[in-house]
Parts: sequence; C-alpha cells; structure tokens
Amino acid sequence: MTDQTLPASREPVNEYEREPVPERAWLGFRSFVGQYAGEHTAGTELMIGPLFIASGVSAIDIVAGLIVGNLLAVLSWVFLTAPIATRARLTLYYQLEKICGRRLATGYNLANGVMFCFLAGAMVTVNATAAGVWFDFRMPGLNDLYPNSVGWVLAVFVMGALMTIVAAYGYNFVARVANIAAPWMVLVFIGYGIVGLREIGIDSIDTMWTQAQTLIWKGGDPLPGQVKFTIWHVLFFAWFCNMAMHIGMADLSVFRYARKSWYAVASASGMYLGHFIAWLAASILYALQLHRDPTNTSVLPGPLAYNACGIAGLICVIMAGWTTANPTIYRAGLAFQAIVPSSSRYRVTLFTGAVATLAGMFPAIAMKLLGFVALYGLILMPMGAVVFVDFWLSGKLGFRRNYAEATGTRFNWAAGLTWGLTLAACVAIVAMGRLQIYFVGLPGWFVAATLYVVLSRLLQRKEGR
Repeated sequence: MTDQTLPASREPVNEYEREPVPERAWLGFRSFVGQYAGEHTAGTELMIGPLFIASGVSAIDIVAGLIVGNLLAVLSWVFLTAPIATRARLTLYYQLEKICGRRLATGYNLANGVMFCFLAGAMVTVNATAAGVWFDFRMPGLNDLYPNSVGWVLAVFVMGALMTIVAAYGYNFVARVANIAAPWMVLVFIGYGIVGLREIGIDSIDTMWTQAQTLIWKGGDPLPGQVKFTIWHVLFFAWFCNMAMHIGMADLSVFRYARKSWYAVASASGMYLGHFIAWLAASILYALQLHRDPTNTSVLPGPLAYNACGIAGLICVIMAGWTTANPTIYRAGLAFQAIVPSSSRYRVTLFTGAVATLAGMFPAIAMKLLGFVALYGLILMPMGAVVFVDFWLSGKLGFRRNYAEATGTRFNWAAGLTWGLTLAACVAIVAMGRLQIYFVGLPGWFVAATLYVVLSRLLQRKEGR
C-alpha cells in the first residue's frame, strides 16, 4: 500500500507526502535549473512587465531594483529554504503538522492551497489571452473583474484542464516539461525585447539607455488605478513576489528532492532569465503598444506576444503558462492532500486544477497581479518564520522542536498566535498608511520569528515541558 488509500498499482505517482524523500528519488542540479527557468520564465511575466510600465517606473529604478531584488531572492532560497529541505526532506505541509498540530496545519494548508489556486488561475488567464488572438473572442481589460464573454470562459476551461493533467502526474513530470520548454521560451522572450526595441525606434546600443529613459521606462505618473513604483517597490517586489516559496518555506516541498542544498542556486535561472530579462522584455512590448496607441492600456499577453513574434510568440505564451501553472497546481495539490492524508494526491491535484481554472475565469487576479502576489506571500510568510525558528533555534532558545508531534497536541497555540498576530500587525500597518503592502513582509518575518520564540517558551514553561 502507498501512503494513500489506493494500492500502489493504482496510484500514478508516489510523492512521499508523509515521509522523507528516499535517496533513490533525489534529483540532480539540472532538474532544478530547468524547473526554475521554466516556472519563472512564464506567461505571467507578460503581465508583470507591463504593470511596471503602468506604475510609472523609471529606467534606472527598474534595472537596479531587479538586479538587487532578484539576488536577494536567490540568497533566500540558498540560505533559508534549501538547508532545511535537504535535511528534513519533508513537504512543508507535513513539517508544519509536526510543529503546529493537525488542526492548525489544516487551516494553514487550506489557506496555502487556495492562494496557490488563485496564482495558478492567473496563469490560466494569461494562456487564455493567447487563445483569444486565434479565436477572436472578447477579452478583459485592465480594470475588468469578471468574465465578459463565452469564448473567454471556454478558453480558460480548456487551458486549465490541460495544465491540471500535467501537474497531476507529479514533480518528475513537471520538471521534465520545464526542461524541454525553458530554453526555447527564454529565446522567444529575448526576441520580444529585440523586436520591441526596433519597433519603438531604438536600434543602436550607443543610444539605447538614453532612449529607453524617454521611450520605455519614463518614470512619469502611473496609469489610473495603479500605484507609483520607485526603486524600492521594484527591489522588494522582485525579492518578495516569491516570498511564500523561499522565506515562507513552500519550496521545502521542491528542494526535498535535491541531492545538495546548494542546488538552490538554480533559482537564479528563474530570477535572471525570467524576473529580469522576461520582465524587461514584457515592459518593452507594453511600451510599444502605448507608443502605437496611447489609449490602448489593456494588458493582454496574447496580443502583446503576437504583435511582436507572431505564432511563435503565442506558442511561447501558452508554454510559459504551462511551465508556471504546473508546479503551482502541484504545490496546491500537496497542500490540499495534506488536509486529508488518506486521499490520493493525484485525484486531489485534479480537483485543485479545477479550482484554479475557475479562478482563472475572473481576470481581476491577473490584472492586479502585483498586489495579489504581495498579499498571498504575506499571508503565508509567518509560518515560514515558524519553521525556520523551530528547526534551527528551538533547542538553543529553550523550547521543544516539533512540539505537536512530541506532545500529541492538535493545535500549537504558540504557532497559531504567531500567525494571527503577525498578519494582524502587518494589515494594521498597511491600513494606517505607514507602509505599502510590498514592504511589510521583511519586518513581518522578524516579528513572526520573535513572537514564536517568546510564545513557545511561555507555553512550554507553563505546561512544565
């Protein structure tokens, strides 16, 4: 029997949801290079890049902010996430259950799974915009919240179903798809940038920087409904757009397969090919669109890619959406499967993909993607601090590691209060206008770490443990 209720012969893959990944299943460095390059050189980059332009960012702010912010993201994976992943070799969800107890972990897993479903839904939305070019149905605008045509709904349904099938067959299959698609997608994104520069009128390296400051990243006022971005917005967004994955520890579930913790440097393939080159290229495409028609402010990756590279551009949008949505649906499936461990991860992932597809029919998530990724990372971040402190500091600071497993409790109040109080503090700071949502994640992580130490010591001292 597998860890699920199905016999092994009927379960398509074994993902070791409730046991350490055995050595025979460990993966080499190349698997992670391909997976991160594929996941982060994605269709959503064609949403994020234009939104930087819409936010009025300047050339120096976007370039410098992306260089530093992406470096900090890579270092977060290398020094915070991967060392724990390659020692424990457990999913985030099972590790949290050992620390927090079954009831609290269930609440977290539900929130985690829902957030990942929404994120995957945004990627399905991106893919549907490519179908919109082929089938010429009405597509949503920058400020649309709801589906606006039958063609849109059908396109999202088909794209979501195909992504879900890939994700359901497990991490190895997800990584294989990413390795095949990633090299070609990077070249197409570079092609987007080159074509966009030429069409705007920038054809000389000598004058490129000067012209970029006046024709692309102008640093003016943001478009209506958008927040004005500075270098600090760009830096913190680049660092924390994947906050849930690195300091939030969701990628424990990915790097538990790595032979060595240093394999986390593979995340640089995604950060600098995707979150640097692809974001800049997508920005250039949107600047070209505004250059041609200043009234056309819609952010639709399909038309943007088609206008630059034709059919190859549309195929890139579809493949890029696949390679990002697949691991995201996979992560969400693990989160939901952890709620009911006896269930089949394969079937749970199919359900997860259905939820993501439904979310993708509502364009509001994709159109407000900058704010959404900041929000979902913030919601999941405190438990990453709990995992870090519990794994490395519990014995040194005088409280028990894996408290719920050791005591049999189903709800670790120290972890629960840490999560709730940290989120309440961050939300209050944003609501009072002290900090924007892009900036509260960093201080929030230290608040969560401190709270968990103090509350754990108080709780365990009170119980005499």
